[in-house]
Amino acid sequence: MIQHRIVRRVIGAMLMVFSVSLLPPLVVSLLYVDGKWPAFLFQALITAFIGFLLFRNTPAHSEPKTRDGIVIVVLIWTLYSLVGAMPFYWILEVSYTDAVFEAVSGLTTTGSSVLSGLDQMAKSVLWYRQQLGFMGGMGVLILAVAILPMFNIGGMKLYKAEATGPMKDDKLAPRIAQTARLLFSVYLLLVLACAGGYWLAGMTGFDAITHSFATIATGGFGNYDAGMGYFNSFGVELVAMIGMLAGAVNFGLLFVVWNNKDPRLFLRDQECKTFVGLLVFSILLITLTLWVKGRYPMLPEALRVAAFQVISSLTTTGFGTADTSTWPSFTGHFIFLLAFIGGCSGSTSGGMKTLRFFLLFKQVSREAKQLVQPNIVAHVKFNGRIVPESVTNGIWGFFALFVSTALLFQFLLMACDLDFTTAFAVVAASLNNQGLGTNNPAMGFAAMNDMAKWVTSACMLAGRLEIFTFFVLFTPIFWRRF
Repeated sequence: MIQHRIVRRVIGAMLMVFSVSLLPPLVVSLLYVDGKWPAFLFQALITAFIGFLLFRNTPAHSEPKTRDGIVIVVLIWTLYSLVGAMPFYWILEVSYTDAVFEAVSGLTTTGSSVLSGLDQMAKSVLWYRQQLGFMGGMGVLILAVAILPMFNIGGMKLYKAEATGPMKDDKLAPRIAQTARLLFSVYLLLVLACAGGYWLAGMTGFDAITHSFATIATGGFGNYDAGMGYFNSFGVELVAMIGMLAGAVNFGLLFVVWNNKDPRLFLRDQECKTFVGLLVFSILLITLTLWVKGRYPMLPEALRVAAFQVISSLTTTGFGTADTSTWPSFTGHFIFLLAFIGGCSGSTSGGMKTLRFFLLFKQVSREAKQLVQPNIVAHVKFNGRIVPESVTNGIWGFFALFVSTALLFQFLLMACDLDFTTAFAVVAASLNNQGLGTNNPAMGFAAMNDMAKWVTSACMLAGRLEIFTFFVLFTPIFWRRF
């Protein structure tokens, strides 16, 4: 049975936290004198007031149960999207549907956009747009777990419901709040380092900070209609590639490497090695194809463009410096499909995660061995440890659910008058939180009808919550009293 008062307390606390997050864009508005600060102030006050009403007179010292945690996770992501859309709605005077789409895209780090005219947009709005990606990158719930102890609210169930990847029980510290704080500290340090790199590469301070949000969060939002191509700088692209890769590596592994001052630990992690191997293979394949086909006659130029686009897609960031629709058909589709694999578990990237594909391959290999030698005893291992059968079975379940969910959203978008190819591209970009979209200027996200935008928003949320958390709400057993 759902503990409604505990759910209400957590939701109230998180709305008050969100109200505080509206203060930085307010300050940016005052600094750049763009006149947009009243909208952020009003939204902060309203959100804090609603949060306080929900929070008061609720039980303290309470630990949400598993079902409570799932409900809280879905509600927070949904409410943050609906509330976070209001500044866009008031300031830009777009439709509420477009405002929600933009907010969902930012929070889920998808990077799809229905807005144009970014070059002339108010700095405070650009900051707010990028800040949504910063909050969603590490997961608002991971941040919440670090904050909720101040409100006497436990967070283990929230962490398990929100954390990415198939193996969620590994903790860096004895207490879950400490684990969340350590992960968020790594995240923040990466953002600061990335911002410093962008600044040294020639970006302004404002662009450096906001683009570092999008890079480490693997979100893909930019401050210009031309995206990263606006800067036309190899230095900027190099910082972006390093930042995207950092955001796609398991943050727990990053912390362990930093804590032990031993980079060799990267080479001992099988998921990391698989990710790097796939990355190198893909870059070499696309580089040689572009060069041989004559799309880029100079090999260094082909390598530069191919490396950026492959890293952007595999990490599900969605940055772009080239129009892949003009490339040979094979290369564009190959790069687009890399997003289905995604980065490492425990990272900010989307997709199905490299670890799941690694374990699926290992399990298929085990089945093949047992088919040839029925009496052989074989185990699926990861980093020298036997993977529990519950985890491997869960991965197959996730894979089946992922495909089923993709088909469901495919048909829903086709019912919204999108053709098959466009619907597939939109679902792939949204469910993987990649955001590259259709590469078809005549059918971008802004051109979709309102119903298609709501369906796509739900698809982005389902992908960010790794589908299981989203799907379980629609099962009868979840709501059964026992």
